Parts: sequence; structure tokens; C-alpha cells
Amino acid sequence: MTFQTSEITVPVIDLKLILSKIISNKHFKSLHLHGMFRDRIEMLLSAQTIVGQVLMILVFVLSIGSLIIYFINSTDPVGSCSSYQDKTIPIDLTFNAFFSFYFGLRFLAASDKIKFWLEMNSIVDIFTVPPTFISYYLKSNWLGLRFLRALRLLELPQILQILRAIKTSNSVKFSKLLAIVLSTWFTAAGFIHLVENSGDPWIKGRNSQNISYFESIYLVMATMSTVGFGDVVAKTSLGRTFIMFFTLGSLILFANYIPEMVELFANKRKFTNAYEVLKGKKFIVVCGNITVDSVTAFLRNFLRHKSGEINTEIVFLGEVLPSLELETIFKCYMAYTTFVSGSALKWEDLRRVAVESAEACLIIANPLCNDSQVEDTSNIMRVLSIKNYSPNTRVIIQILQSHNKVFLPKIPSWSWTTGDNIICFAELKLGFIAQGCLVPGLCTFLTSLFVEENKKVCLKQPWQKYFLSSLKNKLLTQRLSDDFAGMTFPEVSRLCFVKMHLMLIAIEHKSVSPRYCGLLLNPPAQVKLHKNTLGFFIAESAKEVRRAFLYCATCHGDVYTPELIGKCSCKLRNHRHFTGTIRVNKTSTKEFHGTPMPDFLSGERLSMMTSSMSLAIRPFLYEDSDCLDSSGMFHRCKANPLDKVILKRTGKSKHNFRNHVVACIFGDAHSTLMGLRNFVMPLRASNYTRQELKDIVFIGSLDYMQREWQFLRNFPQIYILPGSALYSGDLRAVNIEHCSMCAVLSSPSKSSGSQTLVDTETIMTTLNIGSLRISCSAWTPSESEGISQYTGGCCGKPKYRRIPILTELKNPSNIHFIEQLGGMEGRLPGTSLHLSTSFSTGAVFSGSFLDSLLATAFYNYHVLELVQMLVTGGTSSQMEQHLDKDKFYGRTDCGTTSTSGRKRCKLGLLPLNKSILSDIQPRETFGQVFCGSLDNFGILCLGLYRMIDEEEHNPDHKRGVCPRGKHPPWPTPCKSHGCFVLGERGV
Repeated sequence: MTFQTSEITVPVIDLKLILSKIISNKHFKSLHLHGMFRDRIEMLLSAQTIVGQVLMILVFVLSIGSLIIYFINSTDPVGSCSSYQDKTIPIDLTFNAFFSFYFGLRFLAASDKIKFWLEMNSIVDIFTVPPTFISYYLKSNWLGLRFLRALRLLELPQILQILRAIKTSNSVKFSKLLAIVLSTWFTAAGFIHLVENSGDPWIKGRNSQNISYFESIYLVMATMSTVGFGDVVAKTSLGRTFIMFFTLGSLILFANYIPEMVELFANKRKFTNAYEVLKGKKFIVVCGNITVDSVTAFLRNFLRHKSGEINTEIVFLGEVLPSLELETIFKCYMAYTTFVSGSALKWEDLRRVAVESAEACLIIANPLCNDSQVEDTSNIMRVLSIKNYSPNTRVIIQILQSHNKVFLPKIPSWSWTTGDNIICFAELKLGFIAQGCLVPGLCTFLTSLFVEENKKVCLKQPWQKYFLSSLKNKLLTQRLSDDFAGMTFPEVSRLCFVKMHLMLIAIEHKSVSPRYCGLLLNPPAQVKLHKNTLGFFIAESAKEVRRAFLYCATCHGDVYTPELIGKCSCKLRNHRHFTGTIRVNKTSTKEFHGTPMPDFLSGERLSMMTSSMSLAIRPFLYEDSDCLDSSGMFHRCKANPLDKVILKRTGKSKHNFRNHVVACIFGDAHSTLMGLRNFVMPLRASNYTRQELKDIVFIGSLDYMQREWQFLRNFPQIYILPGSALYSGDLRAVNIEHCSMCAVLSSPSKSSGSQTLVDTETIMTTLNIGSLRISCSAWTPSESEGISQYTGGCCGKPKYRRIPILTELKNPSNIHFIEQLGGMEGRLPGTSLHLSTSFSTGAVFSGSFLDSLLATAFYNYHVLELVQMLVTGGTSSQMEQHLDKDKFYGRTDCGTTSTSGRKRCKLGLLPLNKSILSDIQPRETFGQVFCGSLDNFGILCLGLYRMIDEEEHNPDHKRGVCPRGKHPPWPTPCKSHGCFVLGERGV
């Protein structure tokens, strides 16, 4: 029996399992079908489908219709007997029937049923739909809470967007504000209308008053505006209580929303009008980063170039409406500026600013942005949009990263010859720093040509007066007089200096020889000047350099006062061709403190001497067959693997670095690349011999340097120490005590809440390096002598020396942190970077002045070309146009190249003693040294590098930059003085 029972129970259990599975499958199937049904309804009601859009628009229109019927019925008492003859009743009933149907669809599509009942639209339907059906059934027209239909006005922006009636962000914002204000007015007026006509319920409405809906709106308007005329007031307790709370809310609403609406409406009309082009009126278009700081800097730089002669209007094309502060700036410069709201990416906005008629379109970049790659690509897209709209429009663009420059010349309508130009911040900034590493103080010397300080300060030391007066100098260009045709450059440069107090440093030379094509820095005597030659001067004003154009050999031959050189009255000036040499005799030296000068050589004799010196010196300089790139402008080598250049802290004795350059880098695997190639290229220029190249040691994150290495691997003598410059052990591991310069580069772009904190790492590193005191006994006699010539070094009493350092600051106002570290007494007052002791001694650099190059490039693109040649090692836009980029940056195998690119001038620093300048006699004034070095060696002396104070007040033997002013007198020459020079030989 037991066996039989077990046989019977087994099928029963299986049957239960089968039935449970069938039930569960049916349940899951029903849930699946229910989910699919809900999803379909949800998709149907969404604005993603045409049906959903039609339903939303229909519900909105019917809600407004129901609200209008409420306005019509509000003329009757709140509760009144209705008649079927009233046609508004069935119409409103039909509307509410559709609202009920839509309410049901929304309920089915809702995933959270409880939350659905608390939605605003659900509350509106609950309080408006059922009372309508009840009133119709009872034949009683009760207005009730039908005024809540006004809350449907909040959906107005969404409806307008579906209909594509509004497209811009300002119009969407305006519609939202308008919907909030209108729905608040109508809803509050409806509540006042209801309680005032019904009265307080606890006294059975005895305090009710007959007030129309229009009067209720009038009362709400008077309350919101805080006027309160008193002709219409609330009498019920409910109405007065509501007015109390509504007044508090309306103050916020009226104070915030109404002025914002007015501002949006007014500014839209004010800044969206097209710029009116006037015949004969020149204008430029400026777009990109239009902010208070960028506009202020641009206007300051643009308007100071030709003060009082500005006849070019500036049209700013901004994508965001100007703030009150920016609008105030435009009002202050209303004679020169116009603001138009729009984007350079849209052709309709380019048409409104008439970019095709503009003199140029200037694009401003934001150097403090969080992502420089995004900033560059957006500006490149602006150039592409402008060039596609108007191919002939001249474009000048600021670029942050150098590797993004290659995309611009690929635009079909891009043309260097018509004035299109690129200002690369990374290239110029790192180029300036590299020059400061090659020559102490040179970074400050070059920067001083582009900054202008108008602050009045109290100066105590003579060097401060020299330095401040030198900040008036700038790079200027001027066509030279035809009387200089046939003369050599040294002859013309000497004549301009002696007679006109002008320093001519370069010319634009047009020749059939490819070697002398384009800009030539201090060319040798073999180069003869042609008519209409463009000269590059270091001078204070355009009025001064114009004398080089007005000079006449006949009328001004015996004139040695610059002010007397004016417009020539010679009648034969336009008919003669002067080919002889102009002799500057001894009498021309009377301006140099009465010290007689030797009888200098004539042009023919000088040319012969320079030629012979060239033949004697150049074989020594260029006899090595170094490996150069395809342009012959830079040293290169075969690609070095990264693991072979990585240093270890324990391997200090193996490398034994001397007179090298240390660069402190801050970045990680996710940082934006700063383009260290731009720092290395000037240090690897081919006008330096292979023996003159200094080792470069980078201290920083290995993850970051791995990303930069693909651009550095073809340059020789580069090493990497993984670590941090904030750690003194890493600094000593690279023999920082024996370096010629330590450059602290600012960190790549990082988001920071305060602009003061963007330089935290560089300032802390400067503090760390500045605390290292190196004993002079660690130096060999030759090294100590070399250091003492330029940086103070170990001469005289000091037993310790500071490590020469050049710190980059992103924010110039952070100079007061560096200034405190310097410990110098008698520093210039104020926190301006360019008036600080650290800047004058060449210990700090900031790329903030690069903004001025945008205006410089517009007025005279030749100056920008000269700056690029000076700081980048010789590259220019013309060379970039013709060179193959892959070969130029060393991606081919090393091979023998021509050395013609090496025979170009370079900037240097020569001490007055123990150099070729020591043979110049007399040399009591700057003019005597200038003429002597130019006549004897073909070298241009540009400025001084001298002790900033007497030894007892300057224990660290700091030297300051004293660029040439108007012939400043020198003290008695001593070994502490150096001279910034420009030349091909002996530098």
C-alpha cells in the first residue's frame, strides 16, 4: 500500500508544478503586456512623436479656450443658475471631456501612480474637470476653481519650441518669464475674485462684495507693484490673508522677473541690429573671447598705437549679451566701439556685421581657459566660417597650442601675403623663456619692447630711472630714405644712431639670392640697401623713426640734432639717385659727452674688412658637419628612445651636468600639453655650434613627459628626471647648483576657483630653489669666471651664490609673492609685474603682454614676423608655409644638410671685459660702444646688463636690464657690465 501511495503522490506534485508555471507565465506575460502598453502610451504622449506633439498643443489650446470661457462667465455671479441656451456651457463641457480622456492616458502612462496625483497638471484637472460635470448636472454655473486653468500657461515655452516659434536661448528665457508672470497674475486674480464674491464661509458670506474679474486683476497688479491705490481692496478675511502672503511673493517676482524681461527685450533690440557700414569709414570685427578683461586689454593696446589718430571703428561680435560692466566700457569708448550680439559661426551674424567689408577680423583667445584644445578648435572653426563666407577677409587669430597652427594654412582661402596671421601663445611664450635661458635678462629685454607703463612712481636708484625710461621703447617700422640706397647696413645703422638717435636692427631685403630674402637681422656689409627698403627700429615713437624716411644727404648732411631733420625742401630730391657712401666724421661724436671718436672707416673699407673677418671666422664656426633638419635652422638627431634619456636620482655622478638648463614641469597624464617643443627649438637653433648647445634636463611627471616626448625625441642632449621640483633631492640630482639657468614653467590649464592660485606650484618651486645656497668652492675657476660675468657669481666677498632662476607667472598680479622672495630693498612700489625688481633683473616672466601683439599684427604684421624670428630661433610664417612639417620637426632620418641656414644673427650677452668689446676705446658712453662694435665687428649693441646697485646694497650681485634709452650715460666701465648684442660673429 505504501508503494501505491507514493506512486499516486508523485503525479500530484508534478501537476502542481505545471500549474504554478502556467500561472506564473500568464502573470509575467500580463506584466509584459502591461509594460509594453504603458510604454506605448508614454511614447504617444511625449513630444518625440507627431501624435504626442499634436496632443500637447491641443490640450494647451483647449485649456486657454476654457480659461477664456471662465473670463466670459466671470461677469455673472459666482454661483448662478445656468441655462442650456448658454452656448459656452456645452463647449466647456466638451473641453473638459477631452481633458478627462487625456488625464486617463497620463495616468496609464505614469510609472509612479502616487507621484502622478501630486503633479501640477493633475491637481488642475482634479479641481476643474469634476466641478464642471457636477455643475452641468445640477444646472448651476459655479465658477469655483476654474481659474486654475491659467497654470497651463506655464507650458507656453514648450509649445512655442514645438512650433519652432522660438529658437534662441534669450527668446526661450523670455517666454518662460512671461509665462510665470501671466499665470501668477491670472491665478491670484481668480482666487481673489472667488473669495471676495463668496465671502468668508464661517459668517455665511455676509462680508462678500461684488467685484469683477478685471477688478481682481487690477488689485493684483497694484499689489505686485507695491502701489496700492486703495480704490479696490479685499474685504474678506480670506482675501486679506491671501494678499498678505501674495505681497511677499510678488515682491520677489516683480523685483526679479520683470526687470529681467525688460532687459532681455531691450537688449535684444539694442544688440541685434545690423552694423551700418558708412562709405569711407574703416572698421574691424573682433570676436571670440569677448569679456571685460579681454576687451579692456584689447582697447588699451589697439588705441595706444596711434593715439589721437584712430579712424578705425571696432565692431565686437559677442555670443553672449554684455554684462553691465562690459556695457559701461563700450559706453566709455562709444566713439570707437560697437557691440553686436551674434556668433562668427553663423553666416547671418557675419552678414549683420558686414565682415566682407571689414579691414580685418581679429579673433581673441582665452589663455586662462580650462581646456586650451577646445578653445583652439572653436577659434579655428570661426576662421573657417569667416573664410567660407568671405574668402578675401583678412583674419588674425590667437592660438594657444602650437600644434593647432597647422590646420589654418590648410584652409583654401588662407593667405599669408594678404595679411592673414597667427599669434601662437605657446610658441612665443616658451620662445621668450628659452631666450632668457640662453642669455640672462634677455627675456626681460625683449618683453620691455611690448609693454608700456604709465604709472607715476617714486624712483630712488639710478638703474630704476634707466629701466623705467626704457619701457617707452618699442619695435617700429619705417620705409628708409632713398638716399640710403647702395649703402651697407652697418653704414645706415650707424648714421641713424648718430644723427637721428635711432637704433636700426633689421631690414626687409628683396634680392634674387635666396639667402637674403625676407627679413634680415643685422645683415653683413655685403648686403646693399635698395630703394624703398623697410627698416625695423627700436625707438620711442613713430615720429622719431619718420626721420629715417625724411633724411636727405644734401640737406641734412651736416645736421646732428634729430629734431632738425624734417621734410626736405630740396627740389631735386625726387630726381636724383644717390649711390655713394655717407661719411660720418669725428664731429658727429660731440653728442657723446664731447669724447672724440676715432676716424671710422668708409663704406668700401668697412666692407672689405668685414668680408675678410667673415672668411676668417666662419670656417671655425661652421666647419663641423652637424646634423640639421631639412630647413637647416635647427640641430636634430635620430629619434631617441624614452628609456635612454630617463635619469635616476642615484646616477648624479654618472652625468656630471655643467652649464646646463633645468626646466621644471608641472603636469600629469591628463594635463593639456604645453608644447615643450617650442621651448627646446630656440635652444637647438643651428646658429649655435654643436659644442655651444646646452644640455636640457626636464624635472616632472613621467606620465606627462611621455606624451610630450614624441615631439622632442629628435632633438639632441635632452634628459628627463621623473620627480618634482618641489623636492630638493630631485633638484640636486640634476646638478642644479651647476646649471646656467633654471626655468620654472607654469602648469598646464587647470580649473581653479581663484586666479591667485593658478601659480601656486611655480611660486612654491621658486621658494624651494631660492632657498638653496650654493658654495662657490664647488665651481671650477673657469665656471666661476663665466658665471660672474653674467649673473654675479662668486666674485669678491660672497662665498655663496643663488641659483639663476626664471619663473613664469600666469597671473601677473602674483608678482608680489616673487617680490617678497627676492628680498631686494628699494624695489619699485606697487605690484605691477613690469615695475618690479624681479622683472627688471630677468627673474620672472608673464605672457600677459602677448595680448598686445594682436593689435600690433593688425597695424604692422612685419613686427610680428621679426618677433617670431627673434624668439623662436629663426622660424617665420613664410618658412612654415614652404616647409614640409614632418621633415621640419625631425620625422625623417638624419642626413647632411646645407649650412646656409646657420649663417644668421643671434642674440647674446658680452661682458665689456674679456670679450671682443674690451678692445673698443674709448667706451665711456653707450654711443661709443655702439659705434665701435658696429664698425669693428659688425655687432649691434642693444642694451646693458649691469649691477642694479652698489655692492654693499646688493649682496647677491643681482644685475638688471637697462635697454637703450636716449643715449644714457654710463659710469666708469667695469667687469660687472654686460651688453646685449645682435650679430653673426663673435656672439
